Amino acid sequence: MDVLTPRTLDEALRLKSERPDALPIQGGTDVMVELNFDRARPPALLNLNELAELRGWSEENGRIRLAAGLTYAEAMQTPLPALAEASRTVGGPQIRNRGTIGGNLGTSSPAGDALPPLLVCGAQVRMASVRGERTLPLAEFVTGVKRNVLADDELILAVDVDAEPGRQTFLKVGPRNAMVISVVSLALRVDGELTASFGSAGPVPGLVSAPLEDAESFPVQVAAAAAPIDDVRGTAAYRRHALRVLTKRALERCLA
Repeated sequence: MDVLTPRTLDEALRLKSERPDALPIQGGTDVMVELNFDRARPPALLNLNELAELRGWSEENGRIRLAAGLTYAEAMQTPLPALAEASRTVGGPQIRNRGTIGGNLGTSSPAGDALPPLLVCGAQVRMASVRGERTLPLAEFVTGVKRNVLADDELILAVDVDAEPGRQTFLKVGPRNAMVISVVSLALRVDGELTASFGSAGPVPGLVSAPLEDAESFPVQVAAAAAPIDDVRGTAAYRRHALRVLTKRALERCLA
């Protein structure tokens, strides 16, 4: 297996164009699991750890830009309450210091804990290739279970979100609050209206909005929008019930 290590973004995009079969890796918290269990054996890895362009976060013109290489530990320090809360529940300190927002986007798992907090903040995903850059809403970026619109020669650069977070919170259900994949998760934003996003309750993260006066019925609306399945972590009925409970608790937090 080849390991390609570009030093600049331009070099990385060129290598990705020349080797579209190269699998990007930065934190490796998802990729290395696939490799270690022999679920994937890509011909090459594209190591993005040396790219300064993919690090950190910044605020400009009413938007916050989270670079693809932003770790969960760093996301805990951003002014986005739901994302910070979600990041605290991801793995242990070692995982939070390695796992990245871009990796969560690229994996596109319905259980990705960063996705619901990003969705309620109006996230836009920035991608690039040697052909140029493009931006898509996160709701359009993820197309199915571990599927997205990223082309073979593209890399995720960043995700842009609203800089005015409103009142936000994140809740999830699992055998433990951290170091466990979510049975179901929920992010809520209250800012002129109610906006909720849930994970692990459909093939893609769900997004539901309603006026503030619908707060009493909103938990039922969120549960009804889900399309959960029965699996080893929980039944569809349990997930719908949990979504109603989590939404009610999130509303109590944000409207208190």
